[in-house]
Amino acid sequence: MAPDCEVEGSVIAPIDTYGLRGKLTPDAPLAKLVWFKAGGHADWLFEPADTDDLKLFLERLDGDLPVMALGLGSNLIVRDGGVPGVVVKLGKPFASIEVGEDHTLTCGAGAHGILVASTARDGGIAGVEFMRGIPGTVGGFVRMNGGAYGREVSDVLIDCDVILPGGRLVTLPAADLRYTYRHSALPDAAVVVRARFQGEPGDPATIGAKMDEIGEARENSQPLRTKTGGSTFKNPPGKKAWELVDAAGCRGLRLGGAQVSEKHTNFLLNVDNATSADIEGLGELVKRRVYEHSGVLLEWEIQRVGRP
Repeated sequence: MAPDCEVEGSVIAPIDTYGLRGKLTPDAPLAKLVWFKAGGHADWLFEPADTDDLKLFLERLDGDLPVMALGLGSNLIVRDGGVPGVVVKLGKPFASIEVGEDHTLTCGAGAHGILVASTARDGGIAGVEFMRGIPGTVGGFVRMNGGAYGREVSDVLIDCDVILPGGRLVTLPAADLRYTYRHSALPDAAVVVRARFQGEPGDPATIGAKMDEIGEARENSQPLRTKTGGSTFKNPPGKKAWELVDAAGCRGLRLGGAQVSEKHTNFLLNVDNATSADIEGLGELVKRRVYEHSGVLLEWEIQRVGRP
């Protein structure tokens, strides 16, 4: 084992770590890495040094274990039994943002949405202000077709660089992702490492004012300074999830340490050391009550991963 790859403890790594430069941790706690601050451990957590390091790691893994990419942890329930296989945490090496010609932005998968929007503003690039309103990183936006305030990633994505199981790096045009509402055709084990977005010329002051409006709207309507996962359910066609939840009498509803937000009923909160089972169970209870009240079957927007 090469000393340049740090593997905590004396556990034997799932692959030959010679030449790897990132950090590989067995039985890694994930609760601190997700917004709900709940959930179990990853069998393995890999924090790659850069794209080449991640390519080498996935090449050696060769699809033998499940792989899940983790960004900001904002749209995620990690179940209490933990996540099998490898969780890949994309940190600062994947957070770069470059302004290109023709009002384009090239962004690492670990770049925060607010930083993408701010960089675009400073470069006089309009069209990506909505990313100011999405709590998360570029990799998650691309995979989930993230959106807010009338726009979504499919409106602005040119292409993305993805490492497939087995370690092959490919560039996929937006059309190959076959976007629908909050969904893409990316394989589960594929890891987005970079994306290019197409903006349009704009005035920085105007762009900044629009970003401020989005920020103020989020502040006024969402429980931002809480342990939450963001929007819980997808909006059904022609309806608002929060209105259906509210009409079903679920505002403030609790299960264990989890609660439906009283400020915005499409948000679940960890208010009293909730387990992930509390949070997911509350979501399922809300789904049943909404269906009984309105006949609408809500779909989860938050990703739920791992063992119960």
